[in-house]
Amino acid sequence: MYPEDLKYTSEHEWVRSPGETQNAVRVGITHFAQDALGDIVYVSLPEVGAEVESGSPVGELESTKSVSDIYAPVNGKVVARNEALDGTPELVNSDPYGEGWLFEVEPADSSAVGLLMDASTYQESLES
Repeated sequence: MYPEDLKYTSEHEWVRSPGETQNAVRVGITHFAQDALGDIVYVSLPEVGAEVESGSPVGELESTKSVSDIYAPVNGKVVARNEALDGTPELVNSDPYGEGWLFEVEPADSSAVGLLMDASTYQESLES
């Protein structure tokens, strides 16, 4: 159910390596997260150039049900953000692994991505 080529966090985010920018990774939320949130109506993303710390809130997703924090999956610097979400936040619901991506970060330590969960471990975490 969850793409095998991605890494996952306990905060229900995915990381795709590499992102479009060299050395960067692309970050989004999982199908599980978008489904739990419901219809997303507003997205607040970190600014390009922002330094982020793994596990720290860097933005918000606002849905018709609630507001949820977006967390940085790794330490690093934000190098891109999905500007399309400003006008069409529902892309996070309709295409969470594609057009609904959130931002890209250049990891301070490239090995940090490898320490995140693989698809089967993430699936197990949802079932426990």
